[in-house]
Amino acid sequence: ASRLQLSGLCFLLQILTIILFAVFVRYSPENNPDLCSQQPNCSWRNQDSDFQHPRFRDVHLQALLGFGLLVAFLSRYGPGSTAISILIVAFAIQWAVLIQGFLYFFLNGKIYVGAQSMVSADFCTAAVLIATGAVLGRVNPVQMLLLTLLGVTLFTLNEYILLSLMGVSDSGGSLTIHTFGAYFGMIISRVLYQPHMGKRKEQQDAGHQPDVFAVVGTIYLWIFWPSFTSATTVRHNAEPWAVLNTYFSLAASTLATFVLSPVLYEQSTLRMVQIQDATLAGAAVMGMAGEMLVTPFGALIAGFLAGLIPPLGFRFLTPILRSSLKIQDTCGVHNVHGLPGILGALLGTLLAALATADAYGGRLELAFPLVAQGSRTATDQALCQLCALPITLLLAVLGGLLTGAVLRTKRLRSAPVTPHRENTVLWEV
Repeated sequence: ASRLQLSGLCFLLQILTIILFAVFVRYSPENNPDLCSQQPNCSWRNQDSDFQHPRFRDVHLQALLGFGLLVAFLSRYGPGSTAISILIVAFAIQWAVLIQGFLYFFLNGKIYVGAQSMVSADFCTAAVLIATGAVLGRVNPVQMLLLTLLGVTLFTLNEYILLSLMGVSDSGGSLTIHTFGAYFGMIISRVLYQPHMGKRKEQQDAGHQPDVFAVVGTIYLWIFWPSFTSATTVRHNAEPWAVLNTYFSLAASTLATFVLSPVLYEQSTLRMVQIQDATLAGAAVMGMAGEMLVTPFGALIAGFLAGLIPPLGFRFLTPILRSSLKIQDTCGVHNVHGLPGILGALLGTLLAALATADAYGGRLELAFPLVAQGSRTATDQALCQLCALPITLLLAVLGGLLTGAVLRTKRLRSAPVTPHRENTVLWEV
């Protein structure tokens, strides 16, 4: 019955997206980029197609390979969880093109798609994949599809409020991707709490195959995170600050893991998964501040602080969340994405308050266009950056409660847990 449910839902969702694509979606007019220059919600007018497509390729590889391999380090969920990640990516990109298209790329009754719209869809997909990490192993594929359906919609709403209505600068997604995805998934995990799951070793599975997945996933993160963080920032001939800052942050966060993990854990050697967590945390903290004047040494400081969060969080905070708050965070997204995302938002707020035309020069318009135009002071911009944090947390909590309530309905609940059930949903093991 569950397999027929999955087949039927996939069929209905695909037919729905095909119909909506046929009615609304068209290719962007690359030969006439000024067609919508007077439209305030037309985001492709500044596109340089020769520059956008390589960035779309890097972002898409990061979403599919980087995040896909992240969930494979748990040997209990290996092949099945990777298959579910591919399913999520396949549907989320289609749905995100539609939902984001109505807000950002809509003109004359049509949604015009190009490289920039695909980058935006991949950003949305990344947030949904982060959320699924909190519930991995406790939801079935049908529930994952419904989580994706609602998650994409809620992500787009939060992103539109922050970026378009409030004018917040968050090009790499410290708030919109990492913080929203982490807390959205954690609230769903709380609603779907299963008491017997607390007795299982969800993350301590060790083996050669998971270690190999972790190694490959970490390498992909190192290669493509700078492109991911800078996908919407670098324009024309401006120096790619976001790329440089992200690399410095990744380096410092990795060293922080080697500093702290041997002190906190009795094992004499580090597991590759811990380095993977540090890499994610170092990238999350640069999501908002990457394109700002954080300076190279500032990026090292921020990355080092972010790299301390995962080992401390897994050692002290995760047991409290599990025992006291009944939050079962399978992949530790709170320590890897949530808290580093909040740290990145606070760093971005501080840098916005210090932004001046003398310091930024012509880059001020790229980082803070409203400040450069004179319609907003640096202090006002910093207040908007700060207010975006509670708004994101509020939408993540409310959205998580709504999504969790939907997934908890009797007809959608997972079957009782059996050994390797997660792998046998789609794969013969």
